[in-house]
Amino acid sequence: MMPAHETYDVIVIGAGAGGMTAAAVAAAEGLRVLIIEKTALVGGTTAWSGGMVWIPANAKMGDAGLSDSITDAVQYLSSTVPEPFNAGLRAAFLARGPEAVAYLEANTEVRLQPVKAYPDYYPERLGARPGGRVLEPVAFDGTRLGANFARLRAPLPEFTLFGGMMVNRLDIPHLRRVGKSLRSTMRAARLVFDYALQRLRSPRGTTLHLGNALAARLYASLLARQVEILFSADVEDLSMQGDRVSGVIIRHGSRDRSIAARRGVVLATGGFSHDAILRKRFFPAAAGLVSATNTSGTGDGLRLATAIGAALNTDATSPAYWVPASLFRRADGSRGVFPHTVTDRAKPGVIAVNAAGRRFVNEALSYHEFVLAMLRDGNGEPDRPFYLICDRQFLWSYGLGRIKPFTRNIRRYVSSGELIEAPDIPQLAAKIGIKPPALAATVADYNADAKDGRDPEFGRGSTIYQRHLGDAAHKPNPCVAPIVAAPFFAVRIHPADLGTAIGMKVDAQARVLREDGAPIAGLYACGNDMASIMNGNYPGPGITLGPALTFGYIAGRHLAEAV
Repeated sequence: MMPAHETYDVIVIGAGAGGMTAAAVAAAEGLRVLIIEKTALVGGTTAWSGGMVWIPANAKMGDAGLSDSITDAVQYLSSTVPEPFNAGLRAAFLARGPEAVAYLEANTEVRLQPVKAYPDYYPERLGARPGGRVLEPVAFDGTRLGANFARLRAPLPEFTLFGGMMVNRLDIPHLRRVGKSLRSTMRAARLVFDYALQRLRSPRGTTLHLGNALAARLYASLLARQVEILFSADVEDLSMQGDRVSGVIIRHGSRDRSIAARRGVVLATGGFSHDAILRKRFFPAAAGLVSATNTSGTGDGLRLATAIGAALNTDATSPAYWVPASLFRRADGSRGVFPHTVTDRAKPGVIAVNAAGRRFVNEALSYHEFVLAMLRDGNGEPDRPFYLICDRQFLWSYGLGRIKPFTRNIRRYVSSGELIEAPDIPQLAAKIGIKPPALAATVADYNADAKDGRDPEFGRGSTIYQRHLGDAAHKPNPCVAPIVAAPFFAVRIHPADLGTAIGMKVDAQARVLREDGAPIAGLYACGNDMASIMNGNYPGPGITLGPALTFGYIAGRHLAEAV
């Protein structure tokens, strides 16, 4: 082994939400911290995400006049995550999640606010809450990062306007009412004016929202504490002193370097969404190879840890968290993956159909449940086609996939094959390889009840979560409307993952465990490198980032207390 020529208290591998949280907390506790990031940017998939953080019984709920309790959260999780394994980790999460939020706000640049109206995904279950358990990052001014703003991973361009303007959740309704409401029109004009000023000095908008704001706030916290970040470096091995992890061996440029860690190493490399071998080993065949995550998540942390005897937790109801996604090519030739999370599926006037032209799911269910239905319907067949079907009125009002509402010129989407158009339903069916009578019958059956706002087949719009994602202005059902205004459109959707649920076994201190259950001294994991405490279930928005921040915090605090 090469002799160590650099020494830190803590080394964190990966600069996503979990890794940056662990680093920020360790640094706030006075430790010297190094982050090793394989790409040239910080933020990981977090920077692309909605930035939602699920923390039940957080103090901000009380401040907003909302009630919750750990008892109710336990009751809710007992039905939505019924498996007994990882129960201790869920208890640690519930106990320490609010503590993590309070610590981060007191000691870092992280600022979160409650989303008062964002229901848990199964609102009919005992212990569920209609809002407040979800926290979102407060908007952040990217200019505060100075020259380091260029190191922050940009949001997906499909989720911005005018080539780089981010829009927060509350401004979306204003944009939809431009020209209809003076207040909304003025608000939109102000947003565009501010953005224009920002573009005079920056290649993109600097008012950051959603996951980009969370990543920026964590990055600002690292800069404020002088945390060093080594970019574009690969960790090749973990160094050992006896049974203890004592550092890492990295490849940076053309040479290897050995870096020592006095207290320990934190693995936060983002899971294995983009590793074809591990996907084949753990994912169902029907899942295919599409991922909505950042391409840097190739299982690095899992390989490093298992090489020294770490145990993987494969007891998961689902090996990943799912989202239906459409594929396209950007102008620069790169492949785009658009996750259909909340923008279109639950709105009134769209249905999802399978290869036989039949509906197979309540379109307004959570994205995770939606894809589970795709996988069941696919019977294990890879690349089985599924489509979202809508009409002209829906496309104009709500958009479809990356096609935004009020798009006047859709020719480029049609000519590329991303959006399929036809003057009637039978011809649309023929274009997508479905028997025309089958799709025509499906649409006719749906329309017969949809004109009255009903969906007797699947009960769409029957819960507050589904209605929350619909269009509140559409009556009587915010999720249901007939498909009647020619021309008609289809977009193909694929099962895609939002992150892996299988990962390393850890204890309540985020220490990685061996097969015999003993912790590996000096080795910690958080984020998607750590096995999901939800076991592949998806109880609510932010159930990946909530545990990532919580166990990143736990790891940072435990490292600070280590002797």
